Amino acid sequence: MDSHKDKNDPSGFTKFRNEWIEPILIAFILAAVIRTFIIQPFKIPSSSMEDSLLVGDQLVAVKFLYGTRIPFTGMKVLKIRDPEPGDVIVFKYPEDPSKDFIKRCIAVGGQRIEIHNKKVFVDGVQQEFPEHTKFIDHTIYPSTVGPRDNLPVQVVPSENIFVMGDNRDNSNDSRFWGTVPVENIKGKALILYWSWNRDVPLYDIVHRVRWNRLFKIIR
Repeated sequence: MDSHKDKNDPSGFTKFRNEWIEPILIAFILAAVIRTFIIQPFKIPSSSMEDSLLVGDQLVAVKFLYGTRIPFTGMKVLKIRDPEPGDVIVFKYPEDPSKDFIKRCIAVGGQRIEIHNKKVFVDGVQQEFPEHTKFIDHTIYPSTVGPRDNLPVQVVPSENIFVMGDNRDNSNDSRFWGTVPVENIKGKALILYWSWNRDVPLYDIVHRVRWNRLFKIIR
């Protein structure tokens, strides 16, 4: 009877492996696959996208919409479409790829963009400001001072996008450092899943959470 029991009852380690190690490994693998190919969380650290996105917002970006790059290869899979003007996009900052930036796509490869007195023109057509666009400085600087408010016409290179923050007077974007290569794009911002107001004390949890922003679609 003892030998029969030994054949059918798993050892302590086998039971531990089946009940704990394997499920945990499978969970890690699934999480890695989801994070690499499908969605990824991001946190808003700065005010450059106010008032569309606020400091303390936490969001999910869809990675496969523009195609997901297979690690250690140049191949992209799962692509549905190319980036379009108006998309809020998460990307690797061209001047420091270790940093993730989030801005709004204003123009894509082949389009002409110019800015006159804070107004944006793409292919000669004045663009409407996004719903929550913000201006904090009424001063208008000429292009000789800087490109913030007046930018001479330029053509966006192929396989690149021109991006700007919705907080137009306080955003470090393509006006200053150029366009974003499509290969730097990590995903399209989709939905807010959490939002902290850091100006509210931590103990005041009821008011620290921005309840009205939870599960808000990003447009």
